[in-house]
Amino acid sequence: MSEVRSLPPDAVGAKPAPLPLRSVLSAFAVDVALAITLSFSTLMLGLVGWAAWQGIRIAQQQGGAPDAQALQAQLGTPPVLFLIVTTLVSTGGTALVLYFWRRRATAAERSDSLDRLRLPATWSWALVAGLATFLFSTVMSAGGRALGLDLEPSNLDLIREGFARFPVFLALFAVVLAPLYEELLFRRVLFGRLWQGGWPVLGLILSSLVFALVHELPGLNGKPADSTVFLILVYAGMGAIFAWVYRRTGTLWAPIAAHILNNAIALAVLQVYGGAPV
Repeated sequence: MSEVRSLPPDAVGAKPAPLPLRSVLSAFAVDVALAITLSFSTLMLGLVGWAAWQGIRIAQQQGGAPDAQALQAQLGTPPVLFLIVTTLVSTGGTALVLYFWRRRATAAERSDSLDRLRLPATWSWALVAGLATFLFSTVMSAGGRALGLDLEPSNLDLIREGFARFPVFLALFAVVLAPLYEELLFRRVLFGRLWQGGWPVLGLILSSLVFALVHELPGLNGKPADSTVFLILVYAGMGAIFAWVYRRTGTLWAPIAAHILNNAIALAVLQVYGGAPV
């Protein structure tokens, strides 16, 4: 995957003058709008396709088309494996499309990123960032629960069921695939957009906020407002750490490795203790 070795141009050589903030924010807003549109439409297409297939199967079993209310009652919910694969296709596909369409790395960026990947310091920083992310989420979660907040991630039930039924695939998805496409989308495309434009701190804040909202969207996660705000702060902090280590090392492999380490530890904790930090 050459795309994950990409590096914003201002990390190579002299730092250029910042681009006008309005133009950079406009491009960032387009990236976010495209990401929402592509991922949501792909997800809905998958769900509609599943419902249509289920409807045909039910009609064949009953020898005719059932009425709408009966059909809705019989459809049920999509199986966990379908939901995981649909998430992978919708979000992962969106990350790849936006990378190749909007933020594809140049040959110079890929070469410089590979050079940085060979540095022992790169892996040291990735290790520190991965452990710091897990520690941060653990401490924040403990504090939030002490305040009586509901801090179970919205996708925790899906992860538990998926691991119980498809442990190898769920581990591959949560520990490897999700970090790959999330770092490509949120760090390379979104954070990298403002970093390249000369606004790295603003990029860290905005891309981390989008990262958090994707994981816990107010009004749709079924949690009280105070719990949702707290979860958003936790996810935003995690995203900020990943963005920081990306900028610190100059290679996207560093936040990917940190993200993988964080998710691996969190999944291990989930299996050993039956619960997990955010």
